[in-house]
Amino acid sequence: MISIQPIEAKQAWPIRHKVMYPEKDFDDIKLPLDSEGLHFGLFDHDQLISVVSYFPDGNQAQFRKFATLEEKQGSGYGGKLLQFIIDYSKSAGIKRLWCNARKNAVGFYQKYGFTETNRTFNQDGHEFVIIELGL
Repeated sequence: MISIQPIEAKQAWPIRHKVMYPEKDFDDIKLPLDSEGLHFGLFDHDQLISVVSYFPDGNQAQFRKFATLEEKQGSGYGGKLLQFIIDYSKSAGIKRLWCNARKNAVGFYQKYGFTETNRTFNQDGHEFVIIELGL
């Protein structure tokens, strides 16, 4: 049984660390604004599979640290969580949803209607591009 529900930031940290930056210290994956964001987790039965942090700001929102356990990637879990964030944003009156996406993940986001902007940057050895979706 798959469910998506609010979680605490500290519940997202282990998956963030394992999937996104396993080479870094655990505390490095914590965001300074984690206490101000909303955090969601996708569970398959009782196992937390995928996490995302969500930061609304007026009529736009940024999602960050979107991660799915590596052994579960390609099974549709991340897509379900992303669609939840899109639907949640629409119901909240958000007009623009965006994130700093790893360049190698852009194709995944494009399947959900996101488009690349011309804003790119490198950080921690990864190339990023800002992607956005008008709602």
